[in-house]
Amino acid sequence: MGNSRLKAIEAAQKREIIDVKLPSDKISDYFAANVFSIDTMRRFLSQEAFDSMMGSIHSGQKIDRTVADQIAVAMKEWAMSKGATSYCHWFQPLTGATAEKHDTFFTPIDGARGIETFSGDALVQQEPDGSSFPSGGLRATFEARGYTAWDPTSPAFIMSVGSSGKTLCIPTIFVSFTGDSLDYKAPLLKSQHYLETAAVEVCNYFDRNITKVFPTLGWEQEYFLVDEALFLARPDLLTTGRTLLGSPSVKGQQLEDHYFGSIPERVYAYMLDFETEALKLGITIRTRHNEVAPGQYECAPVFSEANIAVDHNQLLMDLMDRVARRHKFRVLFHEKPFAGVNGSGKHNNWSLGTNTGKNLLSPGKTPKNNLRFLTFFINTIKAVNDNANLMRAAIASAGNDHRLGANEAPPAIISVFIGTTLTQVLDDLEDKVKKGGKMDEYEKSELKLDIHNKIPDLMLDNTDRNRTSPFAFTGNKFEFRAVGSSANCGLAMTILNAIVGSQLIAFKNDVEELVKEGEKRDGAILRVLRRYISDSRTILFEGDNYSKEWEEEAAKRGLSNVKTTPHALGFFVTDEAHKVLVNTGIYSHRELHARYDVWLEQYQRKIDIEAGILTDMIMNQVIPAAIKYQYTVANAVKTSMELGYTAQDFAHQVKMVKTLADHVTALKKLTDKMNDERKTATAIEAADARSIAFCEKVKPFFDQIRQHADALEEMIDDELWPLPKYREMFFLR
Repeated sequence: MGNSRLKAIEAAQKREIIDVKLPSDKISDYFAANVFSIDTMRRFLSQEAFDSMMGSIHSGQKIDRTVADQIAVAMKEWAMSKGATSYCHWFQPLTGATAEKHDTFFTPIDGARGIETFSGDALVQQEPDGSSFPSGGLRATFEARGYTAWDPTSPAFIMSVGSSGKTLCIPTIFVSFTGDSLDYKAPLLKSQHYLETAAVEVCNYFDRNITKVFPTLGWEQEYFLVDEALFLARPDLLTTGRTLLGSPSVKGQQLEDHYFGSIPERVYAYMLDFETEALKLGITIRTRHNEVAPGQYECAPVFSEANIAVDHNQLLMDLMDRVARRHKFRVLFHEKPFAGVNGSGKHNNWSLGTNTGKNLLSPGKTPKNNLRFLTFFINTIKAVNDNANLMRAAIASAGNDHRLGANEAPPAIISVFIGTTLTQVLDDLEDKVKKGGKMDEYEKSELKLDIHNKIPDLMLDNTDRNRTSPFAFTGNKFEFRAVGSSANCGLAMTILNAIVGSQLIAFKNDVEELVKEGEKRDGAILRVLRRYISDSRTILFEGDNYSKEWEEEAAKRGLSNVKTTPHALGFFVTDEAHKVLVNTGIYSHRELHARYDVWLEQYQRKIDIEAGILTDMIMNQVIPAAIKYQYTVANAVKTSMELGYTAQDFAHQVKMVKTLADHVTALKKLTDKMNDERKTATAIEAADARSIAFCEKVKPFFDQIRQHADALEEMIDDELWPLPKYREMFFLR
C-alpha cells in the first residue's frame, strides 16, 4: 500500500479491542473514589475543618487560612494514599479548554533529604502566567502576574488515566493581578449568587423555609469517533477538528440505522473505559447511545448543581480525549466535523433547586405550588423574551455557525417551546386575570383552583418534544438545545442565570408596587404574571423552527436571525447586555469588553487556520493527485493513439483530462484569491471589522474550493487519492 490514506486504512483494519477491566462489579464500590468528597472529608478532616468546609460549600463562608492549612494537609494525605505525587490548580481560561499548573509535594530540606508538604497557602492561591492566556487586552504581554484561587464548592479530585502519574487537581478561578476575571468559572459563580439572591426573595412569597436556590444543569454531550490512523492522515481534522474537504459517502445517515443502534464492540470498550474513569471522579454518566450520524455518539449524566456540572463536563471532555488515544481513536467535539450529516450539540438542561429539595420548575399538587411553578416558569420565558440576543451571543462560535439552522439543530432565531398543555394554561391565565383593577377573593380562589386542576402534577410527557426549538420546556426543566458540543457550558449558564435573576428582581418590584396600591399579594402575582404572558408572546413558538415560514414570521415579530458569530458577539457590548451583565456585578465593563475582543480574535484565528490548512491540502495533496491522475489518463490516450487509434476513440478520456485540468486551474485561482483576502483581512486593525472580513470575505471561498476538490475526489483513481474518505472515517471502527 502506497499513500498515507491506504496505510491508515490498513492500520485501522488491524485494531484490536482493548479488554476493559472494571474495578468492581458494583459501581457503588468505586464511585467518586478519586474525589475529595464529603465522606472523604469526614474521614480526613478535623471537626473544625470539616465544619468550615461545609459552611463554605453551603453558605459561602470564608475559610480561615489556619483552617486551610489543616485542609491542605488532609488533602495531601488522602491524595498520597491514592498514589498522587503532585498537585495542580485546575482552571478554565478563555481558551475554552482547561489548564493546569503542576507542583510536586516533594520539598528538599537539607543535603539529600526531603519531605512531602502542602500548605494552606498553596491550596488557596497560585500564580500562573496571566499574560499567556487570552485576556482581551486586560493584560499586556510583559505583565505576567495572574492568580488562581481555590473554589471550595467544587471538590478536588485526582486525575489518573492509565499507568501515568496521579495528580491532585484543585478547581479554581483565574484572575489577573488587577483582579479581572480571566476565566469562565468566576462569572458563573457570581451569576449563581446573583440568581440565588433574587430567587430566594421570590420563593419566600410561597415558602419561608427556602433559604437557598441554585441552578442545576444536566448536559448531553455529543461527539464523533474516528480511528487514530485515519485522523492523522487528515491535516484538516488534525488542526481544525473538522473536515474541510470530503465527497459525501454514498451511505450516510439516510437509512436512519445508526441512531440507537447496536454500539460497535470497539466503541463500547472505549465508552466503558471513559465512563469508568468518569465514575471514579464522581461524574454520574447514566446514558450512552449511538446518535444520528454514522460514527456519532452521545453520553449524559445525572443533573447536578450548575458549577459542578460545568466542571464535570470540562473534565469529561479532557478525559474522553485521553482515553480515546488509548483505544487508538480520536474524539471529535467540533460542532460540524463532517458535511452532509448531523453535527453535534450539547443540550443544557437547566432548572432551579432549593435547600428544601424542591424543583422550582416542577409543579406540585396544591394551588400554592402551582402558582410558585408558574411564577418561575413565566419569569424564565419573559427573561428569554427580553434577552434573546444575549442568548444568541452565548452560543456563538465558529464551529456552531456550521450547525445552527442546518436542519439538525435549532436555528439562529431564539424562540421558546412550551407545548400544548402549558400553552393552554397560559392562555387561560391571561384570559381570566382581568386587565387592570383588582380581583375579589372569589375570583382569585377560582383562578388558583383552575390552575390546580389544569396541572395537578405535570408529567414529563405532557406534550411532544420539539427538537427544532432552541429553548424548550421538557416537563420540569428548560433545555437550551442550541449550545455547541465543544462549548464550555459556563457561558450559557452564566447568561441564563443573569437574565433570570434580573427578571425575578423586576418581578418582585412589580408585585410590590401593586401591593403598595392595596392589592393582595396573590392577586398582584397573578396580575403581573398575566402581563408577562402578554409581553412574551413574541418568543413563544410551537411549530417547525426549520421552516421558511417561521423565518418570515420571526422577522415580522422582530426576532433577530443572526447567523454568523462576529455579528452575534456584538450583542455582548450593547446597552442591554451592560444592564444585565455589568450592572449586576457579574462582569465588570472591562471584563465584558475584553471577552468580546477575545471571542472575536478566536473566531478570526480559527477561520485563518482553516484557510491556511485548506491551502496546504489543495496545493500539496489534492492538486498533485489530480495532476498525477491527469498524466496517467493523458499518457494512456497518447500511447493508444501511437498504436493507431484516433482521438475520437478516446473522446471520453480526453474530456476527462480537460475536466481534471479545469478543476486544477479553478482550485489554484480560488486558493490564490482566498489568500489575497486573508492578507487584506489580517491587516485590518479593529477586531470586529477584521473578524467580519474573515467571515464575509475569506470563509465563502471554503465552499467554492471544496466543490472542485470533492469533484476531483470522485474522479481520481482510488489508489491515488491521499485523504481518508468519508465512508472510511464513518464505518472503519
